[in-house]
This record gives sequence, C-alpha cells and structure tokens, in this order.
Amino acid sequence: MKIAIDIRDADGQRTGKGFFSFGLVSNILAQDRENQYVLYSDKIHNPFAEIMEGRENIEFISLPQTGLKWHLAALKSLKSIRPDMYFAPTSFIIPAFAPKWLKTVIVVHDLVAFLFPRNHSQKAVFIERLTLQRALHRAAKVFVVSENTQNDLIRLFRYPLSRTVEVPPALNDLYRTEIDEKAAEKVRTKFSLPAKFILAVGTLEPRKNFANLIKSFVMIKRKYPDYKLVIVGKKGWKHHEIDRAIRLYQLKSDVIFPGYMKDEELHLTYSMAEVFVFPSLYEGFGIPPLEAMASGCPVVASNVASIPEVVGDAGLLIDPKNAVKISDAIVSLIEDTQVRNMLLERGIQRVKQFSWANSASIAIEAFNSLK
Repeated sequence: MKIAIDIRDADGQRTGKGFFSFGLVSNILAQDRENQYVLYSDKIHNPFAEIMEGRENIEFISLPQTGLKWHLAALKSLKSIRPDMYFAPTSFIIPAFAPKWLKTVIVVHDLVAFLFPRNHSQKAVFIERLTLQRALHRAAKVFVVSENTQNDLIRLFRYPLSRTVEVPPALNDLYRTEIDEKAAEKVRTKFSLPAKFILAVGTLEPRKNFANLIKSFVMIKRKYPDYKLVIVGKKGWKHHEIDRAIRLYQLKSDVIFPGYMKDEELHLTYSMAEVFVFPSLYEGFGIPPLEAMASGCPVVASNVASIPEVVGDAGLLIDPKNAVKISDAIVSLIEDTQVRNMLLERGIQRVKQFSWANSASIAIEAFNSLK
C-alpha cells in the first residue's frame, strides 16, 4: 500500500502538533518496511533523512510553496502518483477536498475552534470550521490524541466511535536521559535563568492562561520574594494580554520570557525549576506535564479537558480559573518535601505509560485495516 503523509509541521521549531507529527511519523517509518511512504513537505530539508538511509520504501517530495499554493501543488502531485491513502497529522484542508478515490486518515488533536473560538486564532477557527466537518465525513479513519478529544468529537459531531482510533502522543526520548549538571548551568547562563524559579511552557496565547498564572504569582512573591516566573514559548495569538498582566501587577523584572527552546535545553530547564505549572484552559492532550515529570520537576496542572487524563495522580490538579488555588498548589510543592518527592516518584512511573513505538504500532494497524 502506498501512503502519502503531510510532514510540513514535523520540521523546524515544533510546537504541540509538530511534535506529534515528528514523533509519530518517525516511529511509523522506523517500524514499517512493508508499506510504501511518500512524505510531502514545504521545505527542502528532510527531517526523516536519517531514517530513510538505505530504505527503498520511503520517498521525500519537497513542494516549496506556501498557503493555498502548497495545497494545490500537493493535490496535483497526489493525482499524479495516486497513493492508496493520504495521512494528515496536522491539517484538514487536503482531506476535505481530496479526490473521492483517495482514502484519507486525519488526526483531531482538539476541538478548541468549536469549544473556545474566542481563545483561538481567528484564522485557525475559520479554516477548521470550513474544513473539519467535510474532512470527517470523507475520512476512512480519524485518529484522536485522547479520550477527551474522542468524547468531544462524538458529542459535537455525533461521529461514530467505530471510525475513531486513539493514538496518544509520547515523550521525545531525550527527556528520559540523565541530567548533565554542567550542561544545565550553560543553559541557565544562555537564557539568564534565575537561581529559583517557577516554570511554565507553551505558546503565548490566551488558551494557555498565562495571565492568570501571573496573577497567582503575585501571591507567591509575597511569601517567596526571591522566586521568578519563567515562561518558555513562542509568541502567539493575542500574546499582548500577558504583557498587560505584567504591567498591571508590576512584575516586569520578575517574569522572564526566554522564547523558544530546543528539546535538550528545555529538558535541562525543567530539571532546574522548583515547580512546573500547566494552567491551560483546554488541551487535546498536553505533553509538557510529562516532559516535566521525566525531567524531575513536580507538576501543578489544570483539572480540565484531557489534562487529568495525562497527569493522572502524578501531579496536583487545580481549577485553572482560580488564581488562589494555583498559588496554593505551587507553594505546597515548594514547602512540602514529602508531597514533592511522592509526585516525583509517581511522575517517573507515569511517563512510562506513553510510548511513540506503541502509538506507531496502533497507527500502522489502522492503516493496514484499510487495505
């Protein structure tokens, strides 16, 4: 069977969906030597070049276009090579408008465009509302990243459970490696990280709820004035709300934004943080809490959407809209060594439950069921 895959988001500075695309596709390619794979990118660089060495069942096609032009070029190429299936890990556009003879498999990461449109990019909301329902109707299988996303899909679209397959994300194996203290100090110097800090990770956008985290940090500063708040991530849609919160609470020198970090840098940053906080209002999955656990950092996380499903009993779950609760949970992990150590031990076991190899096996089985 010839399977075409959109790998555009698997390269470059990856965020949530990009990490998923890279992790899943790399493990699919590593495991499956029977099916033929055609990888479509909008870049010349091939992130799977190493896996492809000596392999005859993988082809890489670069279409150096952007936006609508890329999709039109990809559709033209698909009609030329006529694969049996098209797998779209991060986009619904081609699956929504693919020719009828082409089987499609899509991934629904979350339904934030339908549940919380005001907390999401207007462009993304428009595109997903235009394409998702059509893509769902045409899809042979739909991968979901969590049970929560699966439930949302069934509830909002009355989508049949039989056509969905749960394919959860997992950690980059780098986060399971031991901490190099000298390398950690180099990262501290590079990003000007303070001696004591609370850490948050995510794109700077309203859904991540960082403005409320900053509000909670005001209470922490009263008790622990030497602590700083470090928020790692790229600027996203409406990031100015975070700037307003910093000005409102006069925390300009106490909140640090290092920007985007590579995995190896982020792994070491987690290890140096006192507490990791994940106050998101909605996630389809949410990988950062697992990264923190694997790196030896205790976790405070939201009790909404898929996050409890990911964190389990290995973190403190809080109401993300309640700044006092967020603050109290962070302080408890600073002060209570027994609870802190218990969560660290549980975290090590929790991350073992998520594996890219297992998720890739599930995906390959689903592909083969469509032959």
